[in-house]
Amino acid sequence: MATTLLMAFGLMLVLEGILPLVAPRAWRETFQRMIELKDGQLRFVGMASILAGLLLIVFLK
Repeated sequence: MATTLLMAFGLMLVLEGILPLVAPRAWRETFQRMIELKDGQLRFVGMASILAGLLLIVFLK
């Protein structure tokens, strides 16, 4: 179980590193727009990401 969690964490880091590596300007602009969001909007983005990830896990399991 711990190995699977570490592998998932490693994969998450790889996927999150692709955009800054390939398109740093687009990543920076997107990050700047995220900073300008209000707390409620940012929480909604976080919640939507969590739900999308959970749905993906459930459907692929």
